[in-house]
Amino acid sequence: MELRTLRYFAAVAAAGSVTAAAAAIHITQPSLSRQMRQLERDLGITLFAREDGRLRLSAAGREFLPVAQTLVAQADAALDTAAGIAAGKLQRITIAAPGTTLTDVVAPFLATLAEGDPMPAVWEEVPSSVYDALWRGADVAVGTTPPPQQLAGMALADLPVFAYVPGNHPWTLRRRVPLEELVEQPLLVQSRDFHPRRALDQAVDLARHGYRSVHEFATAEVAQAVAASGRGVAVVSDDPRFGLHGLAIDGPAGAVHISLYAAWDPAHHGAATIASLAQRLRDFCITRYGAQVTPPPRRATQHPTAKTAQHTRKP
Repeated sequence: MELRTLRYFAAVAAAGSVTAAAAAIHITQPSLSRQMRQLERDLGITLFAREDGRLRLSAAGREFLPVAQTLVAQADAALDTAAGIAAGKLQRITIAAPGTTLTDVVAPFLATLAEGDPMPAVWEEVPSSVYDALWRGADVAVGTTPPPQQLAGMALADLPVFAYVPGNHPWTLRRRVPLEELVEQPLLVQSRDFHPRRALDQAVDLARHGYRSVHEFATAEVAQAVAASGRGVAVVSDDPRFGLHGLAIDGPAGAVHISLYAAWDPAHHGAATIASLAQRLRDFCITRYGAQVTPPPRRATQHPTAKTAQHTRKP
């Protein structure tokens, strides 16, 4: 039984006669009749009742028709998918990123996708292993360190780390705070597993300062909540919550910030589509946060050819 013959059977059932079906699918009537008889022999059932030179579906034919139509539709869908893959198109895209990045950057970007864009899915990953998600099935990863060299990548944005204070704090009339003044306050931060804390630590080390008081929290949301109660200054990269006021932090090397990068496998069949979406995500970040987050000209990553990259891919 061939898929082509099933298509012919569905065409005869739809047309109501072999003659009409033959004209619709551009084959001769005798050839189509022979193929219908061969299909009946292959299946071992009578698909048509033949009366006065005309055909009508038998009871067996009526029962088998939906099965044949489903098989034809599935085959058409498989061919369409294969053609899309060959053309570099993506029907779905899985984005891996740390939780804060998913909430404050990726999710708002997904709200801008158009009907013709791939259907998105997201994976929350810890910052230290976000690029490993590409070997586990993610299509693109958004991290805060330059991607490994075997990956293709793009610098997306340099997002500021903010000092958040409640509405009744004396700093609410300011937009920036010097690092040396900030470290004299009780600081509410995440652990060193998170890049905003690492960026703050690096700035403090470079300035040769020390902390007066540091309290660690599992999430940036909790740090902001405690700041809203007036217990200290939250230092995180999240968007503001609980009515807090954010200040940029001026360190010895400029504003304290974290860098965002997008990375993907250069051998991915949809690499061009992924690169286009990454560029749109970069543009979205600049539109959302302002031109000041535009990353300076730099090469996010070097990568070998697609053939070489396939050999470096982990099992």
